[in-house]
Amino acid sequence: MATLDNHRIGTLVSINVSNGGVPKRRVTDAKVSRLGLLKDAHNDTEGHGGPERAVCVYALERIRALQSEGHPIDVGTAGENLTVEGIDWALVAPGARLRLGDEVVLEVTSFTSPCKTIRDSFIDGKFVRISEKLHPGWSRVYTRVLSEGEIRFGDAVELTLPPE
Repeated sequence: MATLDNHRIGTLVSINVSNGGVPKRRVTDAKVSRLGLLKDAHNDTEGHGGPERAVCVYALERIRALQSEGHPIDVGTAGENLTVEGIDWALVAPGARLRLGDEVVLEVTSFTSPCKTIRDSFIDGKFVRISEKLHPGWSRVYTRVLSEGEIRFGDAVELTLPPE
């Protein structure tokens, strides 16, 4: 019998959408389709969106740590659609899956390359602070949607690691 790993179960603390660009603003619930959150848009559809980059996810613990370094980042200002808390972010890598609430399942496809549109969230515009190549473990992630449905603020988030 497997033991419960509390670092793999967390909470959806913010759902963030915009009409394009950042910051993304909090909403209480959202419908998740294969192409992302309904009512969310991107100004740059070449660099963002599509089925392999449908939903961007980030950890509240990383945002707080960046704030403690003096960065003016906040929930949604780095363009993430979902902000989660309570999961060991070091385990969130391509192939991992996130179950949100009762319906939605996401699979991490890649680490998200930061771009200049989020520079205002960082001291001296140094948005590369969340580059996976330069600072492993600090990146946001892109996900594909394996199971569509509704999500709500406060939903449980369960991390499943890929088979080894």
